[in-house]
Amino acid sequence: MSLACCSLPRGSSCSRAAPADRASQIRRLPSSSTLPSLSRNALDQATLATFLRAEVCDQRVYSRRLSKVMALRRALHFVFKVGDRTKTATFYRDVLGMKILRHEEFEEGCKATYNGPYDGKWSKTMVGFGPEDDHFVAELTYNYGVGEYRLGNDFLGLTLQSSQAVSNAKRLNWPLTQVEESLYMTEAPGGYLFYLIDKELPNCDPVQKVSLAVSDLQRSVHYWSALLGMKVIEKNEDKKIALMGFSDNQCKLELQDIGGAVHHGSAFGRIAFACPRDQLPDIEALMKKEKQKILTPLVRLDTPGKATVEVVILADPDGHEICFVGDEAFRQLSAVDPKGNDLLDEAMAADKSDEWFAKHNKQKASA
Repeated sequence: MSLACCSLPRGSSCSRAAPADRASQIRRLPSSSTLPSLSRNALDQATLATFLRAEVCDQRVYSRRLSKVMALRRALHFVFKVGDRTKTATFYRDVLGMKILRHEEFEEGCKATYNGPYDGKWSKTMVGFGPEDDHFVAELTYNYGVGEYRLGNDFLGLTLQSSQAVSNAKRLNWPLTQVEESLYMTEAPGGYLFYLIDKELPNCDPVQKVSLAVSDLQRSVHYWSALLGMKVIEKNEDKKIALMGFSDNQCKLELQDIGGAVHHGSAFGRIAFACPRDQLPDIEALMKKEKQKILTPLVRLDTPGKATVEVVILADPDGHEICFVGDEAFRQLSAVDPKGNDLLDEAMAADKSDEWFAKHNKQKASA
């Protein structure tokens, strides 16, 4: 099923009637005034897949309404597994200049595998230039018993604009490589690549794009646009790169064809998006219908004392993990915790795992 292929065939008359045996399946789009508050009633109990297949006589009307639907989805964060929490905190806070938005400690693994396939104690730290309501942030997951993770060729980098980050890196002697004029490359602990644009912080979110490797650009663009609803903002056939997003004012997703298989290693991450809660069952149903991989079917995740969120976790054709979370509850869950920075510092001070392993002449696991 393709969201981009819902227009009438060229030369067709928009006044033709639907065949009788399909008439009951056709769903007309609601008026544009109802779109900002879509619900199952607004969609007449139709799945999003059926809704988006509705035949619309005016392609321009369809495009505008579809854009409003997809604009309700937003990019949230990318999940990084970290082996050295202290050095990682230095990089994000002191080099990049990000803030600790919240920090949480867990005694056992997450049933949605946010910390990876590990059962033991772990922590989650959200860092960014501002609240997740309007900024793309990083989720740092730290498993107490794992010291390092094996990189793959899947994650190609995160690009942000900040001359202050460049200055910080130089002042702290953090390794920088100039890629081109006003563009530097650096590495976070663990080897994750970051690209720093040497310009003043913008008034909006400084994080511009996340770049992921793909093995077949056309197939991946189809998946992300036709099935997940992202629009193609730019496409360079010569460089085999596509820039995509749900709206122009969000962090973008850049797909780059590497001409071979994508390997994820044990450091594989996950990119997260929010959508109205009512769209989650429809996303899951569409993926089942299109025989796409669902890693975690729709599930409720309870956080004591906080909002319960619902998520469905997918994998694209190259195995990149994609989380969709219900936006309404997530906005409550992701509220900035003013104690987040202190909680992280306290957790790092209390973490004696390195000393324990050294005392017992052991090393933390290499995943």
